[in-house]
Amino acid sequence: MIKDNRKSLKNRRDWPFLLIMGIIASTYIILIVSMMLADLTFTTPSHVLAAFKSPEIQYALKLSLISCTITMIISLIVAIPTGYFMARYDFPGKRLLDAILDIPIILPPLVIGLSLLILFQTAPGRFIESHLRITYTIYSVVIAQFMVACAFAVRTMNVTFSQINSRQENVALTLGCNKSQAFWLILLPQAKNGILTAGSLSWARALGEFGPILIFSGATRMRTEVLPTTVFLELSVGNIEAAVAVSLIMIFAGFGVLMVVRYFGNIGFFKTID
Repeated sequence: MIKDNRKSLKNRRDWPFLLIMGIIASTYIILIVSMMLADLTFTTPSHVLAAFKSPEIQYALKLSLISCTITMIISLIVAIPTGYFMARYDFPGKRLLDAILDIPIILPPLVIGLSLLILFQTAPGRFIESHLRITYTIYSVVIAQFMVACAFAVRTMNVTFSQINSRQENVALTLGCNKSQAFWLILLPQAKNGILTAGSLSWARALGEFGPILIFSGATRMRTEVLPTTVFLELSVGNIEAAVAVSLIMIFAGFGVLMVVRYFGNIGFFKTID
């Protein structure tokens, strides 16, 4: 009885703190939901259907899905080894390299696009352009998306590998495994949730990328047009209903991907290798 009374008294003392924390946290959540509801109330199903029927928007949707998927795959290919080296090894200049890897996150997107454009005006860039046109093509869309999305994937994989205890890898090495076998059979299966998170973040970030694409790829209809540039183009001609409809498509596409990734991650879609 005394123990229950003490617990009840403690709960009464905690509720003001929990209430304040809950109010602060819920404010941001309410703002996100309110923005989505505002978009839903502004448009109608007919506007969304009309957007799906538009050849330009169909092209932008197709290009967005393909380019984001390619960007996600390339980002994971780069992020997994980069995160592994940053988490498992100490070497001179590691802090400098760690700061460099975060530059795409802190830079304004327009600066990244401008820097890419300038890069392909240098001698090496012009040499590449003489053999394969990059700027203002679909290739530039993927590169612009990759430059930003990969930084989030690298950071995620760095944290993922850092949080995994290296004891099992060391045991595997003492039992005759080499570094490659320990990585593929021991470490990588334990990092499956981090890989899912890195992939979903890079895909979603690529889907919403606008600034670098606008500068480096342009916003040409039926050529380098992706969903974010479609919103820009529709707004520029005063077609607000179409812009909102495309925005809703992006919201639901991104939300759907995140939910699918979380669902499969929770049920163990990627089975751990015993």
